[in-house]
Amino acid sequence: MSRRRKLMIIIAVAVLAAAGLTAHQLVWPDLPPVPPKADAIVQLGGAGDRRAVAFDLWRQGRAPVVAISVPDDEFRTGWCGKGVYRGIPVICFHRKPFTTRGEARAIADLAAQHGWHSVILVTTPDQAKRAELRVDRCFTGSVAVATARLPLADWPWQILYQWGATLKAYTLETTC
Repeated sequence: MSRRRKLMIIIAVAVLAAAGLTAHQLVWPDLPPVPPKADAIVQLGGAGDRRAVAFDLWRQGRAPVVAISVPDDEFRTGWCGKGVYRGIPVICFHRKPFTTRGEARAIADLAAQHGWHSVILVTTPDQAKRAELRVDRCFTGSVAVATARLPLADWPWQILYQWGATLKAYTLETTC
């Protein structure tokens, strides 16, 4: 077998392994079922229709409140300060830093303030495992994850971004 052919086989195996790992970790992550009850539903910021999923979980009676991570401009709007959005009890929070790690820290703070022992995170599949890891590092309670659909056009960028962010979470930022 030629050296070039061996190299092509090695590259092909590496590409298939990376695709399989990406599918398992980011596209179809292995998540346990969402529990019937939690103390809060927490919608993380980002792409996808996360708010609709969070509100649907609330309508199912999974938790008495929905905490929503919002950007600074939305945090300053009137609806966030009212504590209710379309009849749903909400708590808006603005994470600092504006990252999943910042959200995890904010969730731990909210849990301490409100006596939460369990949360259901709402995110997209690409962020699910990393969000769970980040929140588990900051919050001592039970963490479950529900996912919203990520638009097809967002997948290429999100896969690249999430791999970088996941590697960072496992190597450079290993604490809350």
